[in-house]
Amino acid sequence: MALPVAAAPVHPVPAADSPYWVFYAQVAAAQVAAWLPPRPARVLDLSGGSEFADQLVTLGHEVVHARRSSSLLSMAATGPGRVLPVVADSRYLGWLQSSSVDLVLAESRALSMCLAAEFTVEHLCRVLRPGGRLLLVVDSLPLGLARLADQGRWAELADVPAADVVLVPDEDGCITRCFWPEELELLLLEVGLDVEWVRPRTVLTPGTVERALSEGGTAALRTLVRTELALSSSREGKTAGLHLVVSARKP
Repeated sequence: MALPVAAAPVHPVPAADSPYWVFYAQVAAAQVAAWLPPRPARVLDLSGGSEFADQLVTLGHEVVHARRSSSLLSMAATGPGRVLPVVADSRYLGWLQSSSVDLVLAESRALSMCLAAEFTVEHLCRVLRPGGRLLLVVDSLPLGLARLADQGRWAELADVPAADVVLVPDEDGCITRCFWPEELELLLLEVGLDVEWVRPRTVLTPGTVERALSEGGTAALRTLVRTELALSSSREGKTAGLHLVVSARKP
């Protein structure tokens, strides 16, 4: 009698070499491009890596690019805009003057890395000029639940419905904060920002994307990105996918 073969574990976050991240990067770049104003602006980039700074410079924007290490600053961006590299703590913006930027871009889950997110968004609002906008990407509550279950943290998982804040530990000892749409919207409203929308970054599941790309290649990638952009914008306020994206404006 043959013994059943155990299925490989399914982790909530795809591996770093998964083709899903190629799809994710194209979706993120398209969403940021659609969000940006048509005219050049001064942008505070708290996204961590250089990919968004490069995109902004190519589109003609002036980018204040904040990183914690000088060795990681983006210096390769080329285009009509320019990068102003700053070695600084992105969680505390006391180094930046009030009403000094037109836009704030906090991609790459920057706010989820700030456990005292209420304090950080106060600074984000302060540095924005009146009429300025911000775009934030955070870990979603479904991702947090999946990660807790994946780690076998059943007590923490059972406490989630009664929790005001959901914090999830990683294997490397880091702790990240996960949000549901209503919590994220309230967080920004309380500091005086007007929330324009909250959307999933991606609706298509990693498994669906990986299977489609393995079968359809480049043609499938183009179709998946177009489909995702339409789906995510039609599901405002929904909790789906790994991350949430919120756009807000300072009155």
